[in-house]
Amino acid sequence: MISPELEALIRYRMEQATEAAESAQLLLQNNHLRDAVNRAYYAMFYAALALLAFRGKGASKHSGVLSIFDAEFVRPGIFARECSEWMHRMFNLRQRADYHAMFQVSEETAREALERATAFVSQVKEFFASALDRPG
Repeated sequence: MISPELEALIRYRMEQATEAAESAQLLLQNNHLRDAVNRAYYAMFYAALALLAFRGKGASKHSGVLSIFDAEFVRPGIFARECSEWMHRMFNLRQRADYHAMFQVSEETAREALERATAFVSQVKEFFASALDRPG
């Protein structure tokens, strides 16, 4: 059993993840490809923060979140290695899209980013449905 405060934090992070994925979809539909990649990455990031909170972990940097996710959820086999690869690729893509001058994102890349983010958020929701022993 987890505390009500922790459950509220997990729900909040998952709401952030869902909203970021929905925003990525809208941005993609309007051909704002760099911003769609950003929001797709953040959908994954917020879902990962929910997982870390569940384990009583936190990190001050994105790289720390990725590292803890790998250590706590990928290495033990809770999430497939593919999820880690997606997160790392998305982090790097988001960095390039946000900070490198003249970097262009193709529609195909943005669409794949959204698909991967949506799949990841769904997997995290499934994890919580099982881990919290509740539907949803």
